[in-house]
Amino acid sequence: MISVELARTLRTAGLRWHPNTGDRFIIDKPGVDDDVYTVSEMTVERHDYPTGTILGFNGTTEWALDSVAADDTLWLPREDQLRELLGPTFRSLRRIVDDATVIAEVTAVVDGAERTFAAAEAADAYGLALAAYITASLAI
Repeated sequence: MISVELARTLRTAGLRWHPNTGDRFIIDKPGVDDDVYTVSEMTVERHDYPTGTILGFNGTTEWALDSVAADDTLWLPREDQLRELLGPTFRSLRRIVDDATVIAEVTAVVDGAERTFAAAEAADAYGLALAAYITASLAI
């Protein structure tokens, strides 16, 4: 799972979330941002209204929560979602082991050139590549 900081970077870069079953998120407010939730028909259900998307908490899992606006949440995309969002710009994922340190390197085409993004986790490397791709795409 990517870090909250990287998820914020992606949102700031322009990544938009349309909640789907299996998506993970936090409530992006101080004091309640420690718990990670998963969209699911059983516990957290998506409700679309003309005024926006609401995530409703069902049952007793989160008894103190009734619902939260999607705008008050922060999506924590999974590795497979980040790779899919990179689409045809994705070139490769490499695992490098150096002195017992494992690094994941993602290569993607950003602004017409192949660039490599490294992180301790593959999901973070994908996230860094996607943030750079979105930022470069919006600069055009």
